[in-house]
Amino acid sequence: MEYIEKDCGAFKLHVYKTNKFRTVNISVVFRRVIKKDEITIRNVLSHMLLQSSKNYKEKRDLAIKVQELYATTLYNNTYRLGNYIFTNYDMEVLNDKYTEEGNLDEAIKYLSEIIFKPDVTNKKFREDKLDIVKTKISNSLNTLKENAPMYSVIRSFETFNSNSPISYRLGGYLEDLDSIDTSKLYKYYDSFINHDLIDIYVVGDVSNDVIKSIKKYFKFRTVKRRRIPYKLDRFRVRSRKLKGTERIDNSQSRISIICPIGKLSDYEEKYVLPIYNYIFGGCTESKLFRNVREKNSLCYSINSVVNKFDNIMMILCGIDKINYDKCITLIEEELQNMRWGKFTKKDLDIAKEYYQTNLDELMESPNTIINNGLVSDLLRLDSLDKRRESIVKVTKNDVIKVAKKIKLDTIFLLEGVGTDE
Repeated sequence: MEYIEKDCGAFKLHVYKTNKFRTVNISVVFRRVIKKDEITIRNVLSHMLLQSSKNYKEKRDLAIKVQELYATTLYNNTYRLGNYIFTNYDMEVLNDKYTEEGNLDEAIKYLSEIIFKPDVTNKKFREDKLDIVKTKISNSLNTLKENAPMYSVIRSFETFNSNSPISYRLGGYLEDLDSIDTSKLYKYYDSFINHDLIDIYVVGDVSNDVIKSIKKYFKFRTVKRRRIPYKLDRFRVRSRKLKGTERIDNSQSRISIICPIGKLSDYEEKYVLPIYNYIFGGCTESKLFRNVREKNSLCYSINSVVNKFDNIMMILCGIDKINYDKCITLIEEELQNMRWGKFTKKDLDIAKEYYQTNLDELMESPNTIINNGLVSDLLRLDSLDKRRESIVKVTKNDVIKVAKKIKLDTIFLLEGVGTDE
């Protein structure tokens, strides 16, 4: 795979040349420092741009165009990494060798029109399209509790630190939705286009002509600079554990535990922390899976996830509420066992194998290639070859040192009222 990076002034272009896929994938990534009162309007804008454009007035027109482009797909995604909110516009189009010459160029042009030529008159979006989007987002927000795993995580973050971006609801807020009108939305769009930091990723069997096409159609004009770090500041651990509970009409209960991570060296963060997580709860061979789920049958599911942008580790599990106390006790025991070094060389070796396998999987799809490129750039990660070389050097003592820097802070129980009734 050949990687080309070009600084185009107002945006950075990343091209991954590979003949592994029949498609060419393009991702236009916008990002800015997150503000709670902008989350809802950003979600509205993200969906509005896919409702219509200056040249494609209705959903039917958009559908016809993508079919003309040999069933090209176009979708959006808004998410948070640390201090920043991101919005992607992603396109997947068949390579010209499977369609016709010029199809890729036409698809890139179409994507640029969706972004640069919105359906706007007198600096206002269409009222009827805004109503459709607001109804869609309202329905999503009103049914949030139906997704218990997601809602449990959201509520645990709000309990943990309500003043931090970690607690912001990325789907938006109903109270902000009502105040968004067509004029206000256009003002945000203007800011979005002219002030967000932008990267464009391309993955596929492409020539340098794709660089010419991107430069031709994507005329961002404002040069921007990153203002604050991507990673959140480290959280202080409370002297006493914080516990929160909410009851929902569900047959299963959910536990979400937040463990702040103390200051780590660059080597510890890049290599030791992932190995710690695999041993503790990050795979089906982990201590949490074997001892809490399999051996004691206390939960339906359990795992741990490290978020380097937020400097936390989360422990997530689905349980019957009658098992709550025993489950928490065993989780705390396993955290302590990691600090005491109560894991084997086999555990360490299995974790390293998982790490290597996951590296292989990063190159298995265009989306994982793009995601790896973005995260690697933001966190300044090493090359895949360097990661392979470095991970084998992680020792048991390294893992124990990191284990001592991970402390349990917040436990949130989303209690299913239907359990054992």
